[in-house]
Amino acid sequence: MAKILAAIGWPAICGVLFAALLLQLYPERFGMEPKEQQASQINSFANAVNLAAPSVVNIYTTKTVTGQKHPLADDPRFQQYFERRRQSQPQSPQTSLGSGVIFDERGYLLTNYHVIAGADEILISLFDGRETLAKIVGRDKETDLAVLKIDLDNLQPISFAPTGAARVGDIVLAIGNPFGFGQTVTQGIISATGRYGLNISTYENYLQTDADINPGNSGGALVDANGKLLGINSAIFSRSGGSQGIGLAIPVDIAQYVMNDLIDYGKVTRGWLGVEVKQLLATAAKEMKLPNSQGLVITGIYPTGPADAAGLEPGDIIISINGSDAGNGRTDSLVVARMIPGQEITVNVLRKQERISIPVLVGSRPQ
Repeated sequence: MAKILAAIGWPAICGVLFAALLLQLYPERFGMEPKEQQASQINSFANAVNLAAPSVVNIYTTKTVTGQKHPLADDPRFQQYFERRRQSQPQSPQTSLGSGVIFDERGYLLTNYHVIAGADEILISLFDGRETLAKIVGRDKETDLAVLKIDLDNLQPISFAPTGAARVGDIVLAIGNPFGFGQTVTQGIISATGRYGLNISTYENYLQTDADINPGNSGGALVDANGKLLGINSAIFSRSGGSQGIGLAIPVDIAQYVMNDLIDYGKVTRGWLGVEVKQLLATAAKEMKLPNSQGLVITGIYPTGPADAAGLEPGDIIISINGSDAGNGRTDSLVVARMIPGQEITVNVLRKQERISIPVLVGSRPQ
C-alpha cells in the first residue's frame, strides 16, 4: 500500500478527495442536481399536471324536466284532462356535471356523450377561471363520446401520447371535476388494457385504472407521467357509486378518430361487414381437425348486407381479414369499423376444410 501511495503521490489523492467533497457540497455548480431535488422530481408529477391541467375543463349542464307521463295520457277519453294538467305542470331545471378535454386551439372539446345528453345549456369553466357556453358539434352514443365547441382565444390543447403507449403498470393521473369540487388530480396505474364485454357501449376497448374516478370525472383526462393524454375517463365499476379502484377510460386513438369524424361530418361513419361471429374454441377446432383455434365462426349474416352480397355463409370460419389474422371478434369489429365504406377487402375463410379467399365490399354500418 505504501508503494502505491508513493507512486501516485499524496497530492493526487488529496485532490481526488477534495473534488468528491465539492461534488457533495455544491452539486449544482458541476451540472448535477442535489439529492433532495432528484428525489423530489421522482416523487412528484407536478410537471405533468402543469402540462395537462390547463387543457381539462369543468362542464356544468342544465336541462328542463317535467313530470312523468301518466299511462292513461294517450287514452282519447282522458287526453283533454291530461293536456290541461300538462300545461299547468311546473317545469324544473335539472343540473349535472362532468369534465372535458381541449383537443385543439380552435375550441373543440371532447367529453362523454352521457355528460351532455339532453342538456339545454352547457357551461364550460376553464382552468384559468374563464367561463363560456358551449355548442354541441356531434355525438356518438356507440362510444359514449361527444364533441363541443367554444369560442375563446388562448386555449391550450392537450398533448397526445402515442397510440398503444399505455402499458399495464404505468403510472397515470386522472384529471377532472369529481362531485363538482373543481379540478382535481388523482394518481394510479394502468391496471389492464383492452377491457370489453362490459355492456357500456357498442365499441369497447377500455383502459382500466385504479386512479380514483368519481361522478363528475366523466369526460376528463387520463394522462401519463409526462402529462400526455392516454384516454378519456368514462366509467367506473362500483357498488357504492364512488370509486372502488376500477375506472375505465376510452383510449386516445379511438377518441381522436371519433372526434375527427364528428367535426368533419357531424357523425361517425363506420365500416360494416354484416356478420355475427363468435370466437372459435379450441375444442371445436380439434373436432373439425383445424390446425389451430384461431378464427371466427360466422353465426349469422344480415340479408342484403356486404357479407351476404359477397357470398359468405353461416358456418364459414374467418381466418383473416385483409391480411390480418382474425382475433377475438371485438378487435376485428374495431378494425372493420375504421375501414372506409366502399373499400374492397379480402376475407379468407375455411369452408368445409377448404380455404377460400372472398372479396368483400365494405358497407356503411346502419345508424
